[in-house]
Amino acid sequence: MKCACVLLAVLALAGCERSMHDMYRQPRLDQGEASPLFPDGRGERPPPAGSVPVAAGTLAMTSSGRKGRELPLAWQVASERQALPAVTDTLLARGQERYGIYCLPCHGAVGDGDGPVVRRGFPHPPSYHEQRLRDAPDRHFHDVITNGYGIMHSYADRVPPQDRWAIVAYIRALQFSQQAPVAQLPPAVRAKLPGGGPAGGPR
Repeated sequence: MKCACVLLAVLALAGCERSMHDMYRQPRLDQGEASPLFPDGRGERPPPAGSVPVAAGTLAMTSSGRKGRELPLAWQVASERQALPAVTDTLLARGQERYGIYCLPCHGAVGDGDGPVVRRGFPHPPSYHEQRLRDAPDRHFHDVITNGYGIMHSYADRVPPQDRWAIVAYIRALQFSQQAPVAQLPPAVRAKLPGGGPAGGPR
């Protein structure tokens, strides 16, 4: 009888241990994995409408996130901006870097929509040099990065608001580069043009 009780206790403990391991190793979905639980089939759930992060960035990992509150506020200010901030060399350099990572594969190095992904069969995006996009307000490009457009998905989860404006600044620089009046080019650049470059007029 005593042996039977000990055996039952051991079996019960083994069952508890298995249950504990089941709690440690619960099923989960990896990033980008589909789920049949939701109507849109996505496992990743977007934040509720109107929600604002209370902390973000590296500082959010410390002090229960208390030191990470400044970054969400900066994101909010950048998100509400309607036009480009003051364009600086730092902003353009950041925009060029982010553009090279997220935009160049489809939109191309000069913004003509002929990136390496497109050359391998992906649908051709519009050129930034179309008059329609040259005339588009700055906010249009920010909103496309944020929300996506056509077959382009949203980049809001990868590109924070400040970087979206940096990319917009670089897109404007690309647009200007293809229509810049020669007279506004530095002398060293004009000298490299055929015939030394005319005195003025667009390229």
